[in-house]
Amino acid sequence: MFKELVLKNRSYRRFDESHPLDQQTLKELVDCARLSPSGQNKQPLKYYTAWSEDVNDDIFACLSWAGHLTDWPGPSAGERPTGYIVILGDKDIAETFGCDHGIAAQTMLLAAADRGLGGCMIGSVRRAKLRELLAIPEKYEILLVVALGKPVETVVIDEAKEGEIRYWRDDKGVHHVPKRSLDELIIH
Repeated sequence: MFKELVLKNRSYRRFDESHPLDQQTLKELVDCARLSPSGQNKQPLKYYTAWSEDVNDDIFACLSWAGHLTDWPGPSAGERPTGYIVILGDKDIAETFGCDHGIAAQTMLLAAADRGLGGCMIGSVRRAKLRELLAIPEKYEILLVVALGKPVETVVIDEAKEGEIRYWRDDKGVHHVPKRSLDELIIH
């Protein structure tokens, strides 16, 4: 059932670094994104894939993790992503990218969940530094980074109470994500 796949697709931020990702796996995820809808079918997105430890370290250093967990600097050594896909917008094809990168990222994360993997879309990126480290040409706008790997954390969905939607971790390290009720979301 599709809803089960959606429930497996959480924003994971801790991974098993002994489970490496390879170029082929990342290429397969990009292929799923490639087949997704695109505004006016322009298909302006390009992808930078990373699976080697040294490039992953460079990318990791350019990311901010979990804004609501203010006392957590991000995954520690041994729990960092083993692959990344940097989503780029080709400015030679389009001036703006609408929601194409969100559609692509979600598609890749659903495909990853289907393979027993997990990930997180990260928009808080030190873009100038990442561009420099990866030698990304100026014609590409850095839109999102998708961090990927084999999750080692438990993420549960809770009912949001009194509009409180800030995610949090309990004393056992379980990541709790409050969600608004369906009745609250549908306007009649």
